[in-house]
Amino acid sequence: MSEQSVLAQKAKDLYKIFCETEWNATVTGLVVGFFSVMIMAWWRPWGAVGAIRNWGDWIMYSITSVLGAEAGFFAYYEEAPRAILANTGSVIGIGFVLGAFVSACVGKEFALRIPPYREMVKAVIAGILMGIGATLAGGCNVGGFYNAIGNLGANGFSMMLGLIFGVVLGLKLLYLEMEHISWGDGGAKTINFPKPLIYLFGAAATLYVLYIAYNFSGNEDSDYVASMSGLILIAAALGYAMQRGRWCMVQGFREPHMTGDTTMARSVMLSILVVAVGAAILKYEVPARIDGEAVLNPINYVRGTFGWGGVLGGFIFGLGAMFAGGCGSGTLWRVGEGQVKLMIVVPFFGIASSIMTSWFRDYEFEADGVLGKYVYMPEVMGYGPTLLLIALAMLVWYLVVTWNEETNKLIVPM
Repeated sequence: MSEQSVLAQKAKDLYKIFCETEWNATVTGLVVGFFSVMIMAWWRPWGAVGAIRNWGDWIMYSITSVLGAEAGFFAYYEEAPRAILANTGSVIGIGFVLGAFVSACVGKEFALRIPPYREMVKAVIAGILMGIGATLAGGCNVGGFYNAIGNLGANGFSMMLGLIFGVVLGLKLLYLEMEHISWGDGGAKTINFPKPLIYLFGAAATLYVLYIAYNFSGNEDSDYVASMSGLILIAAALGYAMQRGRWCMVQGFREPHMTGDTTMARSVMLSILVVAVGAAILKYEVPARIDGEAVLNPINYVRGTFGWGGVLGGFIFGLGAMFAGGCGSGTLWRVGEGQVKLMIVVPFFGIASSIMTSWFRDYEFEADGVLGKYVYMPEVMGYGPTLLLIALAMLVWYLVVTWNEETNKLIVPM
């Protein structure tokens, strides 16, 4: 074999590893943790519900523009929300979906997958539940759990507790559905595209991300806008990695109680530890980079939901995520690979979150401590003990799920 042939084969092998093969869950968890710290160092922690809520705000504003805002919750939408490409959460969400779309295209996995009729109904219910739960908990599985604990906020543990019980109940309800409900099994189909066209889609999406990032970076009037160039690029990397590894946090809660498998749970634990260490390093000495103000504020993703709000929100969100078949981040990367069910989830998630958030802000529920307390753990116990507490919590979780993997004591029976 000639040297050129060897080089070509090595290039093909490398392409297969990065673009076609499903990534190992542990590796994906580390990559997600790494990019989570990177995006914090660049500007702010990432999340999913911020994007979805901004899109929901625009849906409600559009409806209000047609129907008027004389009464009810429509009064919250008299003024236009922040533009989709001027809202950091939305920019992160767009980058995330596009990164997942690129991954699905280069891996020849993109197709429009239309679910059965019953799954469409469940998507509507799931979106509403996820929007309500995310508002109560102060974030979805990312902002309310993963990045909340990772950003050293006690509220992440409240949502984690609720998520466990919500996922278990959701799993039990899905078993009952399989046993007793047969309506709506039809209507599913998959629309495939020629492989050359899929590759073209992926190339176009890549160029579009780079184009948006370039336009952001060239803005000389606002550091705020210019810095979003890095946000969309890192978010795209997160979306790419999570789709390639099929990395879904709700799976880390579901599988131990469904099959006993702990692969995703262990990956999520490891990823949280990576984020927590990175956040402690970054938040210990907060940099001032944009307009003289601190960018990575220690209070980021520390919400006043350490209490019943976080637990109940996590429970409702976990239940909705089970009906959806994906958590907040899992919903977005599945949208990127063409899952129509999750495309239905997103607008209802956004509308429910938008309405609930507007209502909560109007009555200042979180600010008044109705949902729970704001607890930034380093202010209570210092950075070292906080990291030790998070590590111990992940260790307890690890011991419980691996014990269950051997004994099947926590499996939800069908």
